[in-house]
Amino acid sequence: MIDAYEDPGTPDSRGAARYLLWLVRQQWRRCAAGAVLGSSWTTLMALSPYLLSRAVDDGLEPGDQAVLAGWAGAILVVGIFSAWLSIMRHRTMTRVRMDANFRTVKVVIGQAVRLGAALPRQVGAGEVVTIGVGDVSTIAQSLTVVGPGVGAIVSYTVVAGLLLSVSPTLAAVILLGVPVVAMLVGPLLGRLQGVEGSYRERQGVLTARIGDLSGGLRVLNGLGGKGLFADAFRRDSRRLQEQGYRVGAVSSWIQALGVGLPTLFLALVTWLAARLAAQGAISIGELVSVYGYVAVLIMPVAFFIDCGFQISRALVAARRVVRFLALDPDDDSDGLGLDAPGSPAALHDPDSGVRVVPGRLTALAGARPADAAAVVDRLGRFAPSAATWGGVRLDEIALAQVRARILVADNEADLFAGTLRELVSGRGEYGEEAIARAVRAAVADDVVLGLPEGLDSAIDAQGRNLSGGQRQRVRLVRALLADPEVLLAVEPTSALDAHTEAAVADRLRAERTDRTTVVASTSPLLLDRADTVYYLVDGKTAATGSHQRLLTEEPGYRSLVARDTDEPAGA
Repeated sequence: MIDAYEDPGTPDSRGAARYLLWLVRQQWRRCAAGAVLGSSWTTLMALSPYLLSRAVDDGLEPGDQAVLAGWAGAILVVGIFSAWLSIMRHRTMTRVRMDANFRTVKVVIGQAVRLGAALPRQVGAGEVVTIGVGDVSTIAQSLTVVGPGVGAIVSYTVVAGLLLSVSPTLAAVILLGVPVVAMLVGPLLGRLQGVEGSYRERQGVLTARIGDLSGGLRVLNGLGGKGLFADAFRRDSRRLQEQGYRVGAVSSWIQALGVGLPTLFLALVTWLAARLAAQGAISIGELVSVYGYVAVLIMPVAFFIDCGFQISRALVAARRVVRFLALDPDDDSDGLGLDAPGSPAALHDPDSGVRVVPGRLTALAGARPADAAAVVDRLGRFAPSAATWGGVRLDEIALAQVRARILVADNEADLFAGTLRELVSGRGEYGEEAIARAVRAAVADDVVLGLPEGLDSAIDAQGRNLSGGQRQRVRLVRALLADPEVLLAVEPTSALDAHTEAAVADRLRAERTDRTTVVASTSPLLLDRADTVYYLVDGKTAATGSHQRLLTEEPGYRSLVARDTDEPAGA
């Protein structure tokens, strides 16, 4: 089975079927073992009725107890060996499914990491969640076809051959019956792919809306829009439920046929065999064996139908995975691109008119916070734009150089589970002195001291065991510790009380002396420390200057940054 840290390989994303075959090829030895064990198991199951017929005809009917005991012993040995094969088959196929599951998870996560900032722009969160929650397990389950599926084919052939030795008529019924089953079930499998594909698409959309709702519930409630959103979600849920009923209707027919048709086989062949026995064409032992053969045959025929059902669903799931794997990041992954400026240079966003002078602290105060965040995204090359760095378009510079020298510190940036030291260090290795300096600059000393083991204390995913203000300062520690040439910070102090915010503003300016820093904020404490403030209205620069000058000359700016004196503490 794939190791948790092993490279999963390069998936074949040229199509859904090719992806499933790639999963089989990646563990072909285990899949081959599963096919052999499955074939051996089902073949021995078919052999048991033959041994039983010999026990009846050669031992029971003539009254030969020794022969009867011999055949009974053979049946016992075959039964024990068959049970062992069944255990090994199940164990092997479980490992096959787990490998396919883990391997698909790893390639999906790897693709998500490769897409990076382009991920939310190219695919919704609901799509990724649906792939991880449902599609991965569906794909893994479908690989049972290489074990029981192959065994079903082998046992079907063996049973047909054994019946041919008993009665050509019975063999013909069996050989012709399975194609009839395929003809009956085939159209339903095609129908299943269609309805399940639509269901999965709608499920992804609804999952994305759940994420939007949970993330913006407080805002929606404040605006009085929670009821409207809930009504829309309720309508979409009903549509998904109706689509699910359609999927269930097709699935139920397929599964019903998987049980019902083999049972009809049993009844038909048993009736024919009984007539032949009554006519003296076959012996009593052969009649018993025929009944056993057909009883055994129920399982492979049901496997045929189930494998078709699983593969149809897996193709739908694999198409979604392949579509996700086909997405390309918005970068120059081939390594081509212009070199970044050799020394600190100005960043310019022509869409807004913002020009960031190197070595200065620049603030962006937007009438709508999203406008300032959009400027940061363009200057950090997280959104397509005509932004330039040192007179060269950002999107023409090698992305690796941009990421190495320009850091965007978003207020909602992910916090991964681990120790606080690992959380703030990221992939870098920093000494105690460097970490302590960043912690002090972010006014996060109390965060470290308040944890039971300091920097070595465990932090939950997304910092759930920290307060909002603590999470914000931890993010700032991580950004300052990276010490980028250009730091673009979005609302770095919005969750802090006034006293802590003032300390952060002073220490941030001192820590980033002669380094280029941009903060998107409407905090007067931060704005007062900035060398230059850009006042944005509708995404455009309406005024620029110092905080004090804008307070005096711009009524809109003065109204924007005015705060009540009794604001709550968030740290």
